[in-house]
Amino acid sequence: MTAPPAGQALIRVYGDLNDFLPLRMRETWFARPCRGCETVKNLIETCGVPHPEIGALFINGRPVDFDELVQPGDAIEAFPIAAAPEPHIPLRPPLIDTRFVLDTHLGRLAAYLRMLGYDCLYRNDAHDAELARLAHDEQRILLTRDLGLLKRSTVIYGAFVREVIPTRQIVEVMRRFNLAPAPTVFQRCMRCNSLTAPVSKVEIDHLLEPKTRQYFDTFRRCPVCGKIYWQGSHYNRMQALLERAVREGERREVTGGKVEH
Repeated sequence: MTAPPAGQALIRVYGDLNDFLPLRMRETWFARPCRGCETVKNLIETCGVPHPEIGALFINGRPVDFDELVQPGDAIEAFPIAAAPEPHIPLRPPLIDTRFVLDTHLGRLAAYLRMLGYDCLYRNDAHDAELARLAHDEQRILLTRDLGLLKRSTVIYGAFVREVIPTRQIVEVMRRFNLAPAPTVFQRCMRCNSLTAPVSKVEIDHLLEPKTRQYFDTFRRCPVCGKIYWQGSHYNRMQALLERAVREGERREVTGGKVEH
């Protein structure tokens, strides 16, 4: 590492934070203009790295938080959450519950997370400001394919989903957040996210199709939207898909995703 030009700071990011940089800036030190009034959070975000992806920050080898001011000549290092070295200053309080909110591009991923039993908010007409507010106010992890949304200052917890195929996205998210099926697996409504409850066949008999009435006896119903669930062929397919995702999540490195610049 050489000294930066006058009026600039040196930056290096590690691990998968390099996904957000142009190729010429990856895995190496690079210089950025610095006037002495920028926070380290803002300076790094101008390079393309969204703050929710960062797990630890150091200036001249000293651990700092997001609000530390950068001075010309400083050397900044940014580490991803999964590879944050110790000791470092925590950049956000620990999450109490693992709950999600997803942007409009991730509907199928939202369905898979609900099948796994996770509280997962999703609407295909939600605006960015609403998603950022929900993530902040309800302490939810924002999952998105929109870098601008992830960089909003109100977002505390979040991740850019690199994969584009939903079955790979669920593996990526399971690995990223160390997820296993929740105790409420297959108990969340796929339509509205509410927890379903057992319901007697007699109570819903008039709502069932003839073949469903003939071959199935155990049902659950959503108390909010009324949707009825039973363990038919669709359930078996979804169970097989999630079992594969769990196995892949335990061993598979995420590949094939990229960040557009």
